[in-house]
Amino acid sequence: MKLTHEAQGTFAIAPTPFHDDGRVDETSIDRMTDFYGAAGCTGITVLGIMGEAQKLDQQEAIDVATRVIRRAKDLSIIVGVSAPGFAAMRSLTCATMDSGAAGVMIAPPPSLRTDDQIVTYFRQAVDAIGTDVPWVLQDYPLVLSVVMTPGVIRRVIQESPSCVMVKHEDWPGLEKISALRSFEKEGSMRPVSILTGNGALFLDFEMDRGANGAMTGYAFPDMLVDTVRLSKEGQRDAAHDLFDAHLPLIRYEQQQGVGLSVRKYVMKRRGILSSDAQRKPGSNLSPTAKAEVEYLLSRVARYDRRAAI
Repeated sequence: MKLTHEAQGTFAIAPTPFHDDGRVDETSIDRMTDFYGAAGCTGITVLGIMGEAQKLDQQEAIDVATRVIRRAKDLSIIVGVSAPGFAAMRSLTCATMDSGAAGVMIAPPPSLRTDDQIVTYFRQAVDAIGTDVPWVLQDYPLVLSVVMTPGVIRRVIQESPSCVMVKHEDWPGLEKISALRSFEKEGSMRPVSILTGNGALFLDFEMDRGANGAMTGYAFPDMLVDTVRLSKEGQRDAAHDLFDAHLPLIRYEQQQGVGLSVRKYVMKRRGILSSDAQRKPGSNLSPTAKAEVEYLLSRVARYDRRAAI
């Protein structure tokens, strides 16, 4: 089914599994997809920033996304289609939507600076992929260097009925969530789903502010599922307690330059990936860093036995 503004829950940002020699690891893709389903995820987002999409050629990207879509059964699959040009964006969108994707995610290019440039870019992107394709607006100024105020996000949403979700990754960004929900309440912006990223660093309070769930890639998506569920059930203290137990590892995974290495290492330790390799150029964890991760896992395991690996 296509993505709608009512989407909620946890959408796992999937890494792209590779063999040690850099080949795409199809067996690990299948195992990872099955794991996300068993963990209780609502959906999976592939070819995101942490999915090393920029290291795949066009056919590889289509093949990876299509394999996840076909394996995922009832999960909603969102495909990152951001590209330097609209031709590549259009072809990847067409191929993956035809295969059964629920929608696509589009990030603004770093060159955008003014509100009008941002609005124009997304208008042109929608023209390129088609107005019938549901899409997610990725707001990630820390990495993309594009600052979108709540007002400009409202402009994009109001102009594009096919924009059904905001992936919120601003930092600090709690007030932005409140502002967008306020726009909806006063009737100046139609309702959209808001899922949050940033490695889940602020998920506990983002849920309090009105987020519909998480869309991020922490190595324990099953914890994110539980945190979102507890928050929606009104069990605020229980949600924060579980989140707090994982926070040191979440923080460690958020280090610039090595975060994906940490995530893949833990996913390998959990038996999800066969290898923690990244396609070159990439980084590897030092023996000291691996020992630190193991120490953090042991501390998390005191509260959450899923970390006892």
